[in-house]
Amino acid sequence: MARNEIRPIIKLRSTAGTGYTYVTRKNRRNDPDRIVLRKFEPVVRRHVEFREER
Repeated sequence: MARNEIRPIIKLRSTAGTGYTYVTRKNRRNDPDRIVLRKFEPVVRRHVEFREER
């Protein structure tokens, strides 16, 4: 059960407005704030920022 508290599953939603999401885990001890990653968005076919939503 401790695994889910330390490394929760998060959704990364695209800032391009298409609604595309990635699902991943993050280490809450190393990244306590919401993360922003630059990843490929296949709908617009370019790299955009993805923001964490819980």
